[in-house]
Amino acid sequence: MLLPHRGRPGAPLSPTGADLMRLISDPGTPVFLTVHAGGRRRYSYWQPFDPGTGRGSCYAALPTAECDALHAAGRITLGEPVVDPTRTTYRVRPARAQSAPQRLARRQARAA
Repeated sequence: MLLPHRGRPGAPLSPTGADLMRLISDPGTPVFLTVHAGGRRRYSYWQPFDPGTGRGSCYAALPTAECDALHAAGRITLGEPVVDPTRTTYRVRPARAQSAPQRLARRQARAA
């Protein structure tokens, strides 16, 4: 089950939310949401190997509640689903901010 999209709030992001948005906005780090057949949701990304720390080469999970909150707030969007018998996977991307001229044009069109 996907969460409803509610639009962009004016509230600032939490520190964790800001870190998640930086990660999700990085084009070199694809983030995915996997919804398992039982309803369990998991946001994750591939963490490349870091020779300096000796860590990586694994999937890293992200905090589900924070990611769900970003999605509900309209800060992230989900791509087309890839469905298999046990799970559905979505690519997670930052939502595009609507530019001011587009918003202004829509308001003017409604007023006319």
